[in-house]
Amino acid sequence: MIKLSSRSSTLPFWVRGDTNAFFGLGINVLVNVLTLSGLCLFVVHIPKDDVFGSILPALGIALVVGNAYYTYLARRLAARENRTDVTAMPYGPSVPHMFIVVFLIMLPIYLKTNNAVRAWQAGLAWAFIIGIIVLIGAFVGPYIRKWTPRAAMLGTLAGISITFISMRPAGQMWAQAWIALPVFALLLIGLFTDLKLPGNIPIGLAALLVGTAIGWIGGAMSVPDVSAAAKDIAFSFPNFHFGDLFDGLKEVGPLLATAIPLGVYNFTEGMTNVESAATAGDNYNLRSILLADGAGAVIGAALGSPFPPAVYVGHPGWKAAGGRAGYSLATGVVIAVLCFLGMFSVLGALLPTAAIVPILLYIGLLIGAQAFQATPRAHAAAVVAALIPNIASWAAGQMDNALAAAGTTASAVGEDALNNAGVVYGGLNTLGQGAVLAGMVLGALVVFLIDKKFIGATVVAAVGSVLSFVGLIHAPEVGWNMNGQVALGYLFVAVVCAAFAATRPAPRVRDAEEIELDRLHGGGAVVQPGEEPAGSIVPAADVVPAPRAVPAEEAVPAEEKI
Repeated sequence: MIKLSSRSSTLPFWVRGDTNAFFGLGINVLVNVLTLSGLCLFVVHIPKDDVFGSILPALGIALVVGNAYYTYLARRLAARENRTDVTAMPYGPSVPHMFIVVFLIMLPIYLKTNNAVRAWQAGLAWAFIIGIIVLIGAFVGPYIRKWTPRAAMLGTLAGISITFISMRPAGQMWAQAWIALPVFALLLIGLFTDLKLPGNIPIGLAALLVGTAIGWIGGAMSVPDVSAAAKDIAFSFPNFHFGDLFDGLKEVGPLLATAIPLGVYNFTEGMTNVESAATAGDNYNLRSILLADGAGAVIGAALGSPFPPAVYVGHPGWKAAGGRAGYSLATGVVIAVLCFLGMFSVLGALLPTAAIVPILLYIGLLIGAQAFQATPRAHAAAVVAALIPNIASWAAGQMDNALAAAGTTASAVGEDALNNAGVVYGGLNTLGQGAVLAGMVLGALVVFLIDKKFIGATVVAAVGSVLSFVGLIHAPEVGWNMNGQVALGYLFVAVVCAAFAATRPAPRVRDAEEIELDRLHGGGAVVQPGEEPAGSIVPAADVVPAPRAVPAEEAVPAEEKI
């Protein structure tokens, strides 16, 4: 293990901005744990004792260990670079995986067997497989990051944040706008400006208290609900569930169809989040991040949690809020204690959802903006291209959920009937399958075409063809010849690009603004193998971003921001 230098011991463990970031990330994780608790109880019908006595305590262990590790990485980076403005990576239960493991893995088994324990066992096996794949990705991911353009990674990340992180909270907010909008306004003022609240009250805490007060005064909450929830309070510490895990692994075959692409999703999302942190000025080692994610999923599954944890989107947001190293560890410890005590039932009855979810929309705004701000203007179209598969995936999911609520499916209705109603279900569903990888492929392809680097474009199109053929993108499952027509389309693109490459065109010349962006942020390489054109981008893994020049009117220490 690498030892911290003596300088690290002088770094503050807590600054004022950590309070803001703690309430922001803590509320984010709190919402997610409340959500997954409800899914276990009311969708899969796992017994309450197992949810509060095994699943949540297991998740609590994974969270406290993971956040402690990310705090260590932040302090190590600060010591190595002699800086006091390093922000730890945020960490918590993976949001997309919460819904996927419930609706695609556990629920079908429960409906087939009427046995919630068997469904839980399958979820444990699935999470374990996810962790193994991410551990493998820790050794492959750095090479993918090195050669993937920044616009492709940040654009894909923005697609995730706009759809799966922002849209549901936005809908929940406007369903009770009288509670949510004042909270949202407070967060925007406190986190996007240098204004302070009286007494330097943390904006996250103030916003939550205001929203909760409005909800209770307005009659949105119920005292009997809190009294009933208080009966669930009891201390529980996790035990190993090797027997349940091994029982789930006995039928591993059907699980691989979703575990393989979603494991790849985990390490590609981890790559984009590390790129996002590097863009904000904190250049973490990707392998260290992915090893933590994979180990968290494996340990959590062994202890009884079917919900893989992951490094979160949003590092730039917590950095902008003044968070440094302490907020991450504090979040892990507090959430773990709440899990051990079975407090989430009470918290769900005390806090209005509309007062909690605006923080997720704030993160969506920040990450979406970063994708355009930290990439060259010439690559804006590539950012949009990388967004589109995630938008398609979200839209197809909404259609599936609506049809399921009506007691039917898209296949039962028929694609012709949907097309006649103006719903392009089939194409959106195909485009959105494997959305993270698909977004990176499309974004990288557009970058290489814009830059007239046709050898790189040929390689990317060929990779897209292979990924489509084996079902990692644009297909419902992994296999052989899963979507031949899409694979053929990418192959034709590769042929077109190879033909242009044969003409040996000069690469696009970068302007001064683009060169300055690369100096400030680093980024994925967009250099063809064997080529070193003028203005090539240095891989982010080899760059220590220079600090941004701050205008005098913005020169407010982050630790002083509220």
